[in-house]
Amino acid sequence: MATLDVVIPAVGESITEVVIGKWFKQNGESVQMDDMLCELETDKATMEVNAEQAGILEILVPEGSTVAVGAVVARIQADAVEGAAASAAPAVASSPAAPGASAAAPAAAASAASAPATVAAAPAMSSAPSVPTAPVPLASTTVAPSANRPDPIVRSSAPAGPQRRERMSQLRKTIARRLVAVKNETAMLTTFNEVNMGPLMEMRSRYKDSFKERYGVGLGFMSLFSKAVCLALREFPVINAGLDGEDLVYHDYVDLSIAVSAPRGLMVPVVRGADHLALHEIEREIARLAGKAREGTLSVDEMTGGTFTITNGGVFGSMLSTPIINAPQSAILGMHNIVERPIALQGQVVIRPMMYIALSYDHRLIDGKDSVSFLVRVKEFLEDPYRMLIEI
Repeated sequence: MATLDVVIPAVGESITEVVIGKWFKQNGESVQMDDMLCELETDKATMEVNAEQAGILEILVPEGSTVAVGAVVARIQADAVEGAAASAAPAVASSPAAPGASAAAPAAAASAASAPATVAAAPAMSSAPSVPTAPVPLASTTVAPSANRPDPIVRSSAPAGPQRRERMSQLRKTIARRLVAVKNETAMLTTFNEVNMGPLMEMRSRYKDSFKERYGVGLGFMSLFSKAVCLALREFPVINAGLDGEDLVYHDYVDLSIAVSAPRGLMVPVVRGADHLALHEIEREIARLAGKAREGTLSVDEMTGGTFTITNGGVFGSMLSTPIINAPQSAILGMHNIVERPIALQGQVVIRPMMYIALSYDHRLIDGKDSVSFLVRVKEFLEDPYRMLIEI
C-alpha cells in the first residue's frame, strides 16, 4: 500500500515552526489530487497545503498544534480508496442488533417514568419527628414599604444573549503581541497636519484617463502619497532610519510598506525601491501586491524588510487616528478620509476637500523638529503636486 507523508514545507528563512490553523478534510476522508488539506499560520502570513496524491487521509497532528518545518503532520494511503469505500457499507448493514435490546428499552422507559413519583413521595414517608419552632414577632422588625425605594436589582451572571467563541489565529496573536510591544518598547508620539486635497484631486481628474490609456493602470491617491513620502524621506533620512540595539541605522533607499485590508486581516506588503519608481510603476506594484493579499498568496518575503509604512484608514471613513509604528520601523504615516470643510484662504472662508494626516514616530531617535518638518514637506508636495514631477 503506497503511503505519502504530508510534510510542513519551508515558508521563509526566519520561520522554523508553524501552527496548524485548520484541517479542511476529516481523518479517514478520501481526498483527491490538489485538494486543500490544511491551513498553516505563521507570524506573518497563512498558507495552504495541498494533497500531492489521491487517497485516504490519516491526520497525525490536530488543529492548533505548533509543529516544526519539515515535520510529518498526516499521511495519504493511496491504495486504500477503493477498499475503504467498499467495506464501509457492509459494515453498517451487517451489524446485528444486540440481543435483548428491544426488551430492555421498555423496561428502561418504565423505570424512568416511575422515578419522579418515588422522589416526590419520599418526604411524606419520612418518620422523623417534627421539631417545634418558636414564633418570631414580626411587628418589631418589619420595615414598611416605601414608594420611593426602588426594587432590588438582581443581576445574573448568565450571558445576555447568544455567544460564540473562536480560537485566535496565529496571525492575530502575532499582531496583538507586536502592537503591545511597540507601545511598551518605543517612545511613540504622533504629530498631525491637514492637507487641502483640491489641487491633487484636480490634477488626478485632469490626467487620469490619459494616464490609464498610456500605462494601463489607474492613477490613485496612494501612488501620489507614496511619491510625496519618498521625496520627503530624502530630505529627512532619520524618518526612514531604525534602531538596532544602540546603533542608529540609516537606509539609503525606501522599501515602502503599504497596509492592505485582506479577508484574513491587515497585511503590509512592501514596494521595493519605491524611491526609484515612477508613478505608474508604483501603481502596478501596489495593484499586484493588493491582489495577492486578497487571494491570501502573499509570501513572507513580500511582507518583510520595509523601512517606512503608509496606512489609509480613510477608505473606511476614519477622520483622524494615531497609527501604531510598524516595528522595527521608526515611523508611519496615516491617511484619512477627505471631507469638505470651511477653511481660511487668503483672508476668506472657503470650502475645500480637506484631509488630516498623522505621523507616528519613535521619539527615541526622531526629534519633534524633524517629524513636524517631514509632515509639512509631505503636505507641500500634496498641495502643489506638480512640484513632485520636477522634485522641488
